[in-house]
Amino acid sequence: PPGGTLDLHENLGQLALDKAGLLAGFQALSRPEGQAMRILDTDGTVLRDWQPRPDDRANPEIDRGQLRDLLLGPLDVQWGRGVTEVVPGTRDGVLVRFADGRQETFDLVVGADGAWSRVRPAVSSATPHYTGVTLVETSLDDVDTRHPDLARLIGDGSVAVYGVNRALVAQRNSGGHVKVYAQFRAPLDWHTDLDRHMGLNRRAGLDAGLDADMDAGLDLADGEAVRSSLPALFDGWAAPVLDLLRHGAAFVHRPLYVLPVSHTWAHVPGVTLLGDAAHLMPPLGVGANLAMLEGAELAESVAAAADLDEAVRAFEEQMWARAGRWAKITAAGLERLVSPDPAEALALFDEIQSS
Repeated sequence: PPGGTLDLHENLGQLALDKAGLLAGFQALSRPEGQAMRILDTDGTVLRDWQPRPDDRANPEIDRGQLRDLLLGPLDVQWGRGVTEVVPGTRDGVLVRFADGRQETFDLVVGADGAWSRVRPAVSSATPHYTGVTLVETSLDDVDTRHPDLARLIGDGSVAVYGVNRALVAQRNSGGHVKVYAQFRAPLDWHTDLDRHMGLNRRAGLDAGLDADMDAGLDLADGEAVRSSLPALFDGWAAPVLDLLRHGAAFVHRPLYVLPVSHTWAHVPGVTLLGDAAHLMPPLGVGANLAMLEGAELAESVAAAADLDEAVRAFEEQMWARAGRWAKITAAGLERLVSPDPAEALALFDEIQSS
């Protein structure tokens, strides 16, 4: 699956779609009602219930798969050609080596290949580092029919619950599909010893329904084991909230990594980066928006360029400045959303809505 839903901002992702002549197609597929946001206390009390206006198109949601198909359109994409290395400065241009043993040279190689980019080492030695926050993702299908109580809890958009260094977020996609994200602060190897790393002792684990053999560690590949153990990390939270986990269809471990906030590099002729490859940041609704706008801006710069290299240099300078600002904002946001003080998450929501 291509991932969960995305909210595209008017001045970022939607602007890129407008430049590409795809805004009308996006508007036909997007869900403005998906902007709705409900925040609950851990006991289930509704703290905030924000609903968008009928004409609000600031950040409508769209499924990633739908957006991908819209963007690809009639393009000829060569799938399955994994890149192993990018070598700039050869006599014939930038050399790209592929996993199947072939290699080709190009005037310009754009690394838009995500967090673990194979292009990035050609311009930067930076590698993503762990934020200290881990997500475990699950999903619910046909939620309106199979889980009507949870469908009402989630509403048209998202529901979030914030506790001490914990959060649970459920987000509606189209077609009755819901993504659920259990978020918590933990070391990378948290699952190897639940007592030492997460404070789940044997008695608490048994009380929460864990198997007697599971109090030491958790096999993340065992979906049923994850399903039965995750609620113990949210001990004492309201039963309907925990049902978001108990009814999950599958579980995926997603520790959050980021690049340095002000990631830049010495310009390398013929190679550049954009999106997560250039500025991986916490997933707070900005990364895809930036990547889309950067792609549009780079395309416009290249198309109009009298000097390709100078156009790419100018693009990088503009990208670094904007991405650096957003990286600081999202890093601070993650600190407040998964925080020792749950009131910080609520305060952040109020600040965003008031602006």
